[in-house]
Amino acid sequence: MGDFLSQTSTIEWTDTTWNPVVGCTKVSAGCKHCYAERMAKRLSHVAEAAEKRGGSAGRTHHYLKVINNRGRWNGKVGLVDEAVEDPYRWKSPRMVFVNSMSDLFHEDVPLDFIQRVFRSMNDNPQHTFQILTKRPHLAAQFASQLNWTPNIWMGTSVENALVRHRIADLRKINAHIRFLSLEPLLGPLPRLNLRGIHWAIVGGESGPGARPMDPTWVRQLRDRCRNNNIAFFFKQWGGVNKKSTGRELDGELWDQMPFSFLGESGGTTTLRA
Repeated sequence: MGDFLSQTSTIEWTDTTWNPVVGCTKVSAGCKHCYAERMAKRLSHVAEAAEKRGGSAGRTHHYLKVINNRGRWNGKVGLVDEAVEDPYRWKSPRMVFVNSMSDLFHEDVPLDFIQRVFRSMNDNPQHTFQILTKRPHLAAQFASQLNWTPNIWMGTSVENALVRHRIADLRKINAHIRFLSLEPLLGPLPRLNLRGIHWAIVGGESGPGARPMDPTWVRQLRDRCRNNNIAFFFKQWGGVNKKSTGRELDGELWDQMPFSFLGESGGTTTLRA
């Protein structure tokens, strides 16, 4: 299973997950069925079993500190000092999803620790780091005190119209690539303002209790990206068994990445309908 602090990922748009922070708190509708919370619960059980046997739980012991006895986030975050240096040890260049099990810009993560994480990313330009937050207002607040080298991408989650305001905060950050995770897509986002955005990832919710996604919502976003020369990535239809529903949209796989779109409009032109 690995420890989910640094390992190869099955997420379609990245190669590796890296978690110098673990634990989180839920802030909006997209958090309801948090996959990271479910995984943290499993990993805390692994750690507990290892320690009961008198062995070492390794890095999984961090999850014991952030999950309560009901298997839910307990409101705490853990700073994983030993994970901060991981990028220096990776031999081959890779795409790295930063904090799949938390949020680097969580309210309880101090700026000096965020700066340490950024220093590790700055020092390893051979890797591309994809940071995703539901707290872009805090990322924007700290942005001037961080070094946004070109290998650092910054994204925010927008699951429905109620949190569209996150995009305005994301625009304040001078990242080389700014992207949106429109997943789990829980409602329509017609005429979404994509000014200053370079990449959009769309996907339905998966796992127990998955909420449905209307194909019309997906097509609206695909067409909006296509009309404005913004890279579009369709991750999945989702559902309880996401493998059975697949990830084709109108008979095609949409795996666009923002590289080839830079130097054209790059999401910076006046939006067309």
